[in-house]
Amino acid sequence: MKKLNTWELVGLFWSALAISQTAIAIERPDYEVLLRDGDVEFRHYPAYLVAQTTVKDAADRDEAANIGFRRLFKYISGANKAKTEISMTSPVEQFAENSQVGRKIDMTAPVEQIPSQEGWAVAFILPKIFNWDSAPVPSDPTVRIVERPAKIVATLRYSGRWTDKNVARHSQELKSYLESHAITQGSPVQTAFYNAPFTPPFMRRNEVQIEVDQLPSTTQ
Repeated sequence: MKKLNTWELVGLFWSALAISQTAIAIERPDYEVLLRDGDVEFRHYPAYLVAQTTVKDAADRDEAANIGFRRLFKYISGANKAKTEISMTSPVEQFAENSQVGRKIDMTAPVEQIPSQEGWAVAFILPKIFNWDSAPVPSDPTVRIVERPAKIVATLRYSGRWTDKNVARHSQELKSYLESHAITQGSPVQTAFYNAPFTPPFMRRNEVQIEVDQLPSTTQ
């Protein structure tokens, strides 16, 4: 039997969501739009939890994404301390009242990827029903639950494929905007993609984001 690669696994999972009669909208983190200036949007995000893994010694961003996605995909598929396996295709969502029974975690969007000195951090945002006490403990020691603190981010949205060239071009565009408005960058560029791999490139939602501590002056 052919071994599926990462993006084929992603496609299967998102296809299952699309065709399931019980499927619900993919959950996304809440945010408030503070200001729009052309293609750049400033948002306030309240704190939220992610399942995160750091991939070290990957040859490039794509390889890091593949490795990180596999780790996190196993986690949301039931690879937690309860060791309960739940089908990828059915049910779409399942929770057990007994805390000793494993849970299936909903797929959420976006998937985040952040460069760091240690490697690439890849993260899945956890559904809002989970908190520190209820988030399933990962079985894989390379996966950990992390809280993203409340923040303001400058965001540039674009379509097309999630390629290094596309990411680099839009990252530089966002950096140039912040520099032209004398806004200090409070974080490395974070990338996010919201769509399944089979989504036509012109319909995809991708973003680059940078944390900031101020909004641009409306007098400029």
